[in-house]
Amino acid sequence: MSPNKRLVVGQGQISGFISIFLAVLALLGILCFHYPEKLTTPEFREIYTKNSMEALMLGGVIGCFFFSLLSLILSKKLKWAWPGFALGALAVILGALSVEGRDVAKSGWHFGLDWMILDLLLMVAIFVPLELFFPKNNDQTKFHEEWRTDLTYFVISHLFIQFFGIVTQKPAVLFFGWIGLDKLHTWVQGLPFVVALFLAFFSTDLFQYWAHRFFHTRVALWRFHSIHHSTQNMDWLAGSRTHFIDIFFTRAMTFIPLYVLGFSSTVFNVYIIFIAIHAVLIHANTRINFGPLKYIFTTPQYHYWHHCEDPKYYGHNFASIFPFIDMMFGTYYLPGKEWPAGTGVHEASYPKGFVKQSIYPFTKSPFDTDLNMEERSDR
Repeated sequence: MSPNKRLVVGQGQISGFISIFLAVLALLGILCFHYPEKLTTPEFREIYTKNSMEALMLGGVIGCFFFSLLSLILSKKLKWAWPGFALGALAVILGALSVEGRDVAKSGWHFGLDWMILDLLLMVAIFVPLELFFPKNNDQTKFHEEWRTDLTYFVISHLFIQFFGIVTQKPAVLFFGWIGLDKLHTWVQGLPFVVALFLAFFSTDLFQYWAHRFFHTRVALWRFHSIHHSTQNMDWLAGSRTHFIDIFFTRAMTFIPLYVLGFSSTVFNVYIIFIAIHAVLIHANTRINFGPLKYIFTTPQYHYWHHCEDPKYYGHNFASIFPFIDMMFGTYYLPGKEWPAGTGVHEASYPKGFVKQSIYPFTKSPFDTDLNMEERSDR
């Protein structure tokens, strides 16, 4: 696929890629059915049922063949239709139509392949049509030059969900685990749902704000966080490009209020679902400005200004959920309906690829030839 050519509805490429996508997910899903102890997440298995996953597998295979046929009809060529059909046929041969869920034994470790599959399916279903029909950057294709890198970040962060979860929860347990929090937890869980949910949003966003701002104002940490800002192609995958040092610190800080306040499982699950979708939304390639809601919740326009490549606009919009937190600390910036001319880091250069970007900040600064990095802006 040409990195400079945007997909066009009605030519068969889009349906062909959907067919391939569904077939690949079906193949990965088969692995989850066969090796649930090692490839699925215990906490996540409590949310879905084996019957729902069997139905989803059947729907994925049917959808794969449907979109393969649609691609052939629209394009009148096998070029876009045959890969998805072939992979779908392989999935059927490997048991996609006959796999059944079973009881899962306890395991000391696991990968989050089920979480990755379901989250990827949901994000694609929501944001690919959104970016296709309401794009901010009309010339940007889904298959820009770094889409594989961003997809790799997405996959790694989901597969190692157990590892990231344990590590990021340790600081909260270590520093606050000795305090008797039972009465506080009981009080918080007794709050009305809407009040408790707002408290969860506000407290985590406040901690995230300062963690985020800390990474921007400490040059030794900025070189890690700047990896997230290095993309010039803002889309639904761009938010996944985050260095693991950045992930550990920011998520650990965000988990502190969740641990200390002890929200109910319902509030916690709603918070997780909202954050998972909203974090993708604010990086999406969509021109929708959400009307008055943009003054209540952060939006793509709001977050694009945070990613602006022009140094004179640096140091704004650190909040993840609520713009009023930026207002509280003097970092709010949202000029009407205006969008920044470009995104990225104007004064730096980065290597391409997940592995190189993960290693690079430890050995060199993106801004200098060595690690004696000097501040050049108020990022």
